[in-house]
Parts: sequence; C-alpha cells; structure tokens
Amino acid sequence: MFEGLAGRLQDTLSKLRGRGKLSEADVNEAMKEIRRHLIEADVNFKVAKDFIEKVRVRAVGSEVLTSLTPGQQVVKIVDEELTQLLGGAQSRLEQSPQAPTVVLMVGLQGAGKTTHAAKLAMHLQKQGKYPLLVACDIYRPAAIEQLRVLAETTRSAFFSLGDQVSPVKIAAEALAHAKTHGYDYVIVDTAGRLHIDEALMGELQDIRSTVHPTETLLVVDAATGQDAVTVAESFHRQLELTGLILSRMDGDTRGGAALSIRAVTGCPVKFIGTGEKVDQLEPFYPDRLASRILGMGDVLTLIEKAQSVFDQDQAKVLEKKMMAGDFTLDLFLDQLQQVRNLGPLDQLMGLLPGMGKMKKQLSGANIDDKQINRVEAIIRSMTPKERNNYKLMDYNRKMRIAKGSGTSIQEVNRLLRQFEEMLKMMKQFSGMSQKMMKKGKKGKKAPFMPFR
Repeated sequence: MFEGLAGRLQDTLSKLRGRGKLSEADVNEAMKEIRRHLIEADVNFKVAKDFIEKVRVRAVGSEVLTSLTPGQQVVKIVDEELTQLLGGAQSRLEQSPQAPTVVLMVGLQGAGKTTHAAKLAMHLQKQGKYPLLVACDIYRPAAIEQLRVLAETTRSAFFSLGDQVSPVKIAAEALAHAKTHGYDYVIVDTAGRLHIDEALMGELQDIRSTVHPTETLLVVDAATGQDAVTVAESFHRQLELTGLILSRMDGDTRGGAALSIRAVTGCPVKFIGTGEKVDQLEPFYPDRLASRILGMGDVLTLIEKAQSVFDQDQAKVLEKKMMAGDFTLDLFLDQLQQVRNLGPLDQLMGLLPGMGKMKKQLSGANIDDKQINRVEAIIRSMTPKERNNYKLMDYNRKMRIAKGSGTSIQEVNRLLRQFEEMLKMMKQFSGMSQKMMKKGKKGKKAPFMPFR
C-alpha cells in the first residue's frame, strides 16, 4: 500500500542523509517536500501539518544541526515521530478476567467484516484459544452461510439461530452457549449497511448493552482513503470503539487512511488484513510499519512469518542432508514451496532493509512469483532419478524437460548451473561448520542454519 509514499519519502530523506552539514533552511525545505508527499498520499491535512511541525522543531535543534551525522539524525526523528503517529506501541487484544471474552465486530457493508471475524478466530486458535463465531447479520443475503463456510475453513466453532431471530437474542444466547461449553472467545459478526444510519447504530448499541463486549472492533477498508477516517469517527463517537482492523492493506492505494486514522480518532489499530486468505491477518506494530515506509525493513515480521511456515523437524533433517552433501532438486523444490508460503516475493522484499530501491532496479528482472512457477515446472518435468542426480542430464533429457515444462533449454541450463553453484556453497559452509565444531570451545556445536 505505501510503496509510492515510501519511495518519495526515502528519496527526500536520502538527500539529507548524505550531507555533512545541515542548515535550518535545508530542514525546512525537506519538511515542505515531506508534507506534500503526505497530502498526496491522502493523509489528513491537519495530521500532516502537525506531524511536520513536530519533526521540524526537533530537527532544527542543536542536537541535529551540530551533529556529525545530521542527515541520519533527521531520519531517526522522522522514524520516531511516524511511529508515534501510528500509535506508538502495539495495542494488543484485551482479554476478559472471566471467560469468555466477547469481541463485537462492526463496520459498513463491504469492508470485510465477516471475513475478518473468521481471520481473527484463526489468529486466536494459533494462540491456543477456543473461539466461537456468532452469525448476527440476518439481513444480508447469504451472510450466515458465508460465516458458516469460513468457520469450517478455519475449523472454528459456529453459532446461528437463523435469520428469523433478532440479532440481540442471537448474541445473548450465543454468550450463554459459550459459557456452558467453555469457549475462550465469542466473536460476534454484526450487520453492516451501505452507509451509517440510526437503525444500524441502534441495533449495535442494543447488542453491545446485552453482551458487554471487552473489545468492539471496527473493520474499515483502508483503500477508501479519508472516507475510512470519517466512518471510524462516526462509529467511535456512538459505540466507543476499542480498536480498529484495517482491511485491504495489500492494495495499491495511497495509504493515507492508515496514517491518519489513529491520530484523528484516538482509537488504536490492532490488526491489519494483508490479503484475501483467512491466514492473512497481522497484529499491527506501529514501529515496524514506520520502518517499512522509511525503507528500513521489518526483519522481525519476516522472522515470525518464517517461524510460522517452516517445519522445524523437516529443517533438522534438511540440515543433516545438506551437511552430508545429499541435497537434491526434490529438496530444493520443497524449500521453494515453503518460501512461497511466506507470501508474494514483492511483499517479502519490502520487509528487508534497503530493498525499496533494489525493487525499482530489479523491476525488469525475473524475481517474481512467475519465475518460481517456471522453476517448479522444470523440476516437476524431471524423472525421480534426474531430480536425485542432476548430473544425468544430457542434451536429450534437457530438451524433453524444456518441452514438458513449457520453457526453453536455456532456462533449464540456467537452473542447473544455479543449483550446482548452490551445492558448491553448501559444501564450503559445511566444511567451515565442521571445523568450527572441532575447534569450538567447551564442545559447543557451531550454528548451521541454511534455509531456515
């Protein structure tokens, strides 16, 4: 979402970063550029103005202007103030002292409320919790069935009394059911409207006063820009929201809503939806998002993604095979598939420090998911013997594989060359690791963690 804004901010700050000295005029000029970039990205005008003033006051102080690295100091200030603008620290989901914790999901129709109710249930299950999804949208056609299907997909418990019972009664009976059956969370999916009206708010207030939710979360479409901020203000004023979920954060819109919404409403963003799949929900970390926007990466999120995807037992087996020089194209294909499970390559690159400019430079290179598709097709077109021993390849085998995979013989040759180079590197690492193990102090094993 922030790719355009991030690129412009990074270009502006890079002009300052390389200078040995900065004057107040230099800082003021940079602040004008940054304010323009923020407003072009649909950030609320007052929010942008206040943000720039806070940065400017700190940046023209003696701490910066007399520093040996004034440009770096300004970047640090922008990072800190951007983190504060986004909420400062992470705002976690609250838990009731007595189970179950009730989470009321609200929002306009089309924002992704039902989908994100299921995403939240899946997120809680990963933490060892036992959530119950409750269908209280009796108006939208197939809303109940949609939640039922999503509950099956996420393997979550589901509660419904059909569309002839009032939402208030459904919520009350669901809560009683949850207490009886020992659920940890009750996630109530409510009805939305195409616009905010008295009937919608009145029903939500009735449900809220009946089940007394610990969390009232508004799902808002980040792609709607300033409209998202207006919607959040209206809901917060009437329902006293405890948090926000920003959906469609994987889109290519300008992203101003995500930067404005916390400052305008005072309500913390708790989660962001990063895709359509039910596992694509991330806790919101203001400091990590600020780092991504400024091109400093988000290595912690990348590590968490890897830990959730990579199988530890399989990684240990793989490590042994690699150290023994027994790495095959079959194993290589398994690793590629695990990497794909981390998400689209362009998103992964955004989590690595300094990769914003690199992405521009490599925009014409084969670093996308289509390239992985071609590699997979080539390997799958090989026989089991060929995958286990790439040295069997001759011209006729390569021609057959190229035809079977819909690629060229040049691409097959390129893959085999790259695989051979990788094997050489593995042998070098393996030799170094074994030497370190022999010379290691107190018999400690040297770390060896390729592909993890």
